[in-house]
Amino acid sequence: MKRALFLIPLLLFLGLAGYLGFGLTRDARVLPSTLLDKPAPDFDLPPLLPGGAGLKTADLVGQVSLVNVFASWCVPCRAEHAIWAKVTKQENLPIYGINWKDKQAQAQAWLAELGNPYARIGFDPDNKAGVEWGVYGVPETYVIDRKGSIRFKHVGPVFEDTLDGTIMPLIRKLREEK
Repeated sequence: MKRALFLIPLLLFLGLAGYLGFGLTRDARVLPSTLLDKPAPDFDLPPLLPGGAGLKTADLVGQVSLVNVFASWCVPCRAEHAIWAKVTKQENLPIYGINWKDKQAQAQAWLAELGNPYARIGFDPDNKAGVEWGVYGVPETYVIDRKGSIRFKHVGPVFEDTLDGTIMPLIRKLREEK
C-alpha cells in the first residue's frame, strides 16, 4: 500500500510532462478560430483617416478580399507592411485594414510614413470589433470569400513564403468559385 502512494506523484508527473510535451510539438502560429468558414462578424467601424471610408461587414461581400489587423506600435506590422504595398500594386485584391488598439494620430502618421495599401480602414481603439473577430494580437490577417465568410486566418506577420505558399493560392481558388 505504501508503495502505491509513492507511485501517485510519479504518475502525476509523467501525465503532466506528457501533456506539456505534446503542447510543445504544436505550431504556436496556428491558433484555432471558431469563425473559419462562417460569415465575418457584424461590425461597423469609423474611418481612421479624415475623409476616408470606415469599414463594416457589408464591405466584405461581393469579392475576395483580405482583412489585416494592424497597429502603429506593432513592430511585426511594420515588417509586413511592404508585403501589403506589393499586393496592392500587383494584384487586383482589396485589402481592408482594422487599426486596433491604437492612437489615431500615431496610426495616421505611420501610414503617411509607410504608405497606405488599404482600400478602407476601420478605426478600433477600444477593441470592439477585435473582440468580435477573435483578435489575439497584431498583426492578424484574414482571407474573406465573396460571400463575406472567413476562409483563413493567419496570426503574426505575413512574409513572402506565407503570401505565395498559402494566401495567394487560396485567393486564386476562391476567385474561381462561383
